Amino acid sequence: MREKFGVFVPRVVTKEEYFAPGHRACQGCGEMLAVRLAMKALGRNTIVACATGCIEIVSSPFPYTSWRVPWIHVAFENTAAVISGVEAGLKAMMRKGRIPPKKIFCVGMAGDGGTSDIGLQALSGALERGHDMLYLCFDNEAYMNTGIQRSSATPFGAATTTSPAGKKSWGQMTWKKNMPEIAAAHDIPYVATACPSYPFDLMEKVKKGAEIEGPAYIHILSPCPTGWRFPPNLSIRVGRLAVETGVFPLYEVERGRYRLSIRPPALRPVEDYLKLQGRFRHLPPEAREKIQQRVTEQYEKLLKKVESS
Repeated sequence: MREKFGVFVPRVVTKEEYFAPGHRACQGCGEMLAVRLAMKALGRNTIVACATGCIEIVSSPFPYTSWRVPWIHVAFENTAAVISGVEAGLKAMMRKGRIPPKKIFCVGMAGDGGTSDIGLQALSGALERGHDMLYLCFDNEAYMNTGIQRSSATPFGAATTTSPAGKKSWGQMTWKKNMPEIAAAHDIPYVATACPSYPFDLMEKVKKGAEIEGPAYIHILSPCPTGWRFPPNLSIRVGRLAVETGVFPLYEVERGRYRLSIRPPALRPVEDYLKLQGRFRHLPPEAREKIQQRVTEQYEKLLKKVESS
């Protein structure tokens, strides 16, 4: 149930699957669950441009596809450029009377590498130009498809194949890039964070981002059993702990106003989140305390933005 205009109304979720089963994702993949939920929120009247990465490779092995909407596989770095071109082209065709005027959701999808690293230039340009498009970043915090290499979204202390833990290193030695804040700095109508562990929250944000006029950006934490090294049956639990500890708070920035979507009464210790994942197993107590301090500081900074809104 959700509250709307003071009245509680039931959430309605379609039984239609626009991202079909039978893809080749790893067991327990949080990313594919997030894609499935997003497509349920978007529906058939959608065009997707999708970068090279896990989503593309598991959903489109020639000659098969899991996509039941028009779908374009694009290069790693240009998801936003392609989907903004689709949006501009549709607008021109409607203006010239070649197709009837109607709302068609133009959606870009990419992972954290294709968004915060390789695709950041194209994304920034598309947001600045003001295209009526939705961009979804499915963040599993590394380049998982090509062997678990670190990205700028890899959290501090995580061990990957290119940020290995050792005698001189705790693994990843830089803090995770804050892509939602970078998107919000473009002064676009809508920015949000989401996680498939909170499915209704995710679907409602995707629907809102798609329907709002102008560019929208949603950053979706996608727990990855393979890269994060936890049992596949814990994907939902790990995602919930990311939110409950403040590691990945769920919030919206709608026309500059911040709002927390999920606000735990009190944050759980970050250790509850770290201890379930093999990528953090090597961390000594001082590193874990450093992460806890950083999470607390960042969460308090976000609360101040919410309160001032």
